[in-house]
Amino acid sequence: MKQRSLRDLTVSEIGLGCMPMSWAYAVADVDPEEVAATLRRAVELGVTLLDTADVYGPFTNEMLIREYVVDAGLRDQVTIATKGGLVPIDATNYGRNGRPDDIRAACDASLERLGVDMIDLYQLHRIDPDVPVEETWGAMADLVATGKVSYLGLSEASVEEILVADSIHPVTSVQSELSLWTDENVVNGVLNLCEERGIGFLAYCPLGRGYLTGTVTADVIGEGDFRSANPRFTAEALTANESIVAGIRAVASRHGATAAQVALAWVLEQGAHVVPIPGTKRRRWLEDNVAAADIVLTTADLADLAALPRSGAPRY
Repeated sequence: MKQRSLRDLTVSEIGLGCMPMSWAYAVADVDPEEVAATLRRAVELGVTLLDTADVYGPFTNEMLIREYVVDAGLRDQVTIATKGGLVPIDATNYGRNGRPDDIRAACDASLERLGVDMIDLYQLHRIDPDVPVEETWGAMADLVATGKVSYLGLSEASVEEILVADSIHPVTSVQSELSLWTDENVVNGVLNLCEERGIGFLAYCPLGRGYLTGTVTADVIGEGDFRSANPRFTAEALTANESIVAGIRAVASRHGATAAQVALAWVLEQGAHVVPIPGTKRRRWLEDNVAAADIVLTTADLADLAALPRSGAPRY
């Protein structure tokens, strides 16, 4: 697989979001053997970026990476990205904690769960409005200085917050939502700022939490699933957004591709600094996602996709 640069960190052009392997989406049907096989297959296919977080599970997702990647002898073939700064409440709610001492403790706990001496990319999961970003980011910079972390990233940060952090210690990546039904980070200037500064942009939910694949309907979202409390996944919102999926499928039909592959190809087209990290716990979807890197969208394709409406319902 081709590589892309997150500032000074080089990773595969498509990464793997590991959250669904233990948290948020249909956790009851998780098959540990399939999860292990999916992670092995990802490495075989050249996927080098694995994205996790302490809050996923909570705490179990990092341990999966340890068991199926680190302990399995695959550590040297991947870049492990994890996050701290959120306090889990339940599958749909969390609090924020950016206090320096707690960030340091969260990093130490992640190192232990992952079974590694150094975290490749440590990301602030959300900025705590009660703690100046300078204080939180300064503590994270100390983690680099002490050799516990190689690179630092932010998640869901504004242009102003990125600039403040970058003035203290280089921001390697910004992880925020980007997809064919979410262009907020295009409109607010974050995507452009990252390109200007050479900062990588990790696009989470590039498949719209599964909706843009055309396989997700309201009746398949069970109780406890993160999407059950999300305004974009009410029956009314899903119906209202059907035209988005229909437009993606129309483009996909020209390429003999799936809707998911076209949705990912569009994200890849948003800049050489953009790396989508679709999440899955199954090999079949992983392989489908990775194949998106081979799709070359035409000018007509991009025009048709640009003309599609964005979701009328908010992200959260």
